[in-house]
Amino acid sequence: LQSVGNGIPHRIVITGGPAGGKSTFADLLHRECHETVVLVPEAATLLFSGGFPRPTQANSTVYQQRAIYYVQLNLEDMMLKENPHRVILCDRGTVDGAVYWPKDSPISFFDEMGTSLEEEFARYDGVIFFESAAVGGLDISSGNRERTETIEQAKTLDQGLFEVWSKHPNFFHVPHQASFLRKIQLGLRTYREIVEQLSRQVATSRTLHAAAAEAAADATTEAIGQVATPKLSTSMDHTV
Repeated sequence: LQSVGNGIPHRIVITGGPAGGKSTFADLLHRECHETVVLVPEAATLLFSGGFPRPTQANSTVYQQRAIYYVQLNLEDMMLKENPHRVILCDRGTVDGAVYWPKDSPISFFDEMGTSLEEEFARYDGVIFFESAAVGGLDISSGNRERTETIEQAKTLDQGLFEVWSKHPNFFHVPHQASFLRKIQLGLRTYREIVEQLSRQVATSRTLHAAAAEAAADATTEAIGQVATPKLSTSMDHTV
């Protein structure tokens, strides 16, 4: 995997419900492929572990999600700026907040952030969705103290995130597995497939661009030649 995607600044998001293995997968991929991959950590975990308070009232969630969105946005853009030749691997993406947004809010998540689903999708070249272990009724306990969801809450969030992210044109689904190792292996194969696909698209685009540039240069050369070489008249003007 170390050589996959070398020199191509793709942005890929790892998402899915709680206890899907996203952070473990992203951290593993980053450690094994640090020369070609840079990791954008989960904004929510950064905020909560740093002391950002969790809302105690439902209508306070808007402040939480607004903070997470802008931290995520700026983290991604900074990493891309500082690592123009590496794959930007995002532990969750800006779209996730739409699922956590209060359902009874008078304004939608995207309107509040001054954006749209289409604009946010355009930020990401690919999406790998890690289905929550809760979907299979598996244990979702972990060492992450910031994860507070029950199994039912995790399943609901997983379904909501799937419904939104599956609309992305380059969406890949990694279903839950009884074996976590098997799930990680599926994730690695999926990552390779996405980056190789994106690399082929870039190569094709560069070829077409080069061909178009060559055709334009030929047309320009021909036009210049016609202007520089005036046509000689075949008739003669006789004066009597």
